[in-house]
Amino acid sequence: MEFENHHHQIQAEGEMSDPQKKLGRGKIEIKRIENTTNRQVTFCKRRNGLLKKAYELSVLCDAEVALIVFSSRGRLYEYANNSVKGTIERYKKASSDSPNTGSISEANAQFYQQEASKLRQQISNMQNQNRLFYRNMMGESLGALNPRELKNLESKLEKGISKVRSKKNELLFAEIEYMQKREMDLHNNNQYLRAKIAENERVQQQQQHMNLMPGSSEYEMVPPQQFDGRNYLQVNGLQPNHHYSCQDQTPLQLV
Repeated sequence: MEFENHHHQIQAEGEMSDPQKKLGRGKIEIKRIENTTNRQVTFCKRRNGLLKKAYELSVLCDAEVALIVFSSRGRLYEYANNSVKGTIERYKKASSDSPNTGSISEANAQFYQQEASKLRQQISNMQNQNRLFYRNMMGESLGALNPRELKNLESKLEKGISKVRSKKNELLFAEIEYMQKREMDLHNNNQYLRAKIAENERVQQQQQHMNLMPGSSEYEMVPPQQFDGRNYLQVNGLQPNHHYSCQDQTPLQLV
C-alpha cells in the first residue's frame, strides 16, 4: 500500500511539473471505438483509471467499494476494499428493504421532477427568445435594443439577405440554363421535322412525274414486228397491257 501511495505521489508530481501535457488533453467523442487495437488500449487505460478511482474513494472517504468489470472477451477484473461477495450481499439486503426502496424511489421521482421542471423552463426561455428574434427580424420590438444590438441585428439581416439572393440567383441561372437547353432541343426537333416533310414532298413529286411519263399508261409498246410482203404492219403491233385468254377474244368475221 505504501508503494502505491508513493507511486501515486510521484505521478501527481510529474503531472504538476508538466502542465503543458495536462492542458494538451482535449475532449473526445464518447462512442464505440471501431478499431480493435485502439479499443483494447483504451480499455486497459480506462480500467486502470477506474480501479485507481475506486481505491482512492475507499481510502479517502472510508467507503465500502466493490467494482466488477468484464472485458469484451469475458475476462473479469474486480476490486473491493472489503469483499466483493460481502458488498453484493449488503446491496441485496439494502435493495430488499421496503422503506429504503420507497425512499429511494421517492428521491428518484423528486430528482426527475426537478430535471423535468428545468427542461421545461429552458424550453420556454428558448421559445421566448425565438419569438423575440423573429419579431426583431420583422422590424418589431426594437425599442429595447441599444445601438450595438441594432448594429448586430442589421449585420445579421444583411448576411441573411445576401444568402437569400445568392440562392435565388443560383436557382434562376439553373432555370435559364434548362430553358436554353430545352429551346435548343425544340429547335433541333423542328429542323428534323422540316427535313422529313421536305423528303416526303420530294418523294411524292417523283412519283407524280413517273406517272406522267410515256409508257406509264395501260398500253405499252412491244418490240418492232416484222412486215409482211405488202409492207403492212401486222395487227399485233399494239398489245394491251392486260392479257386475256383466247376464249375471251371475239373471232374476227369478214363480211
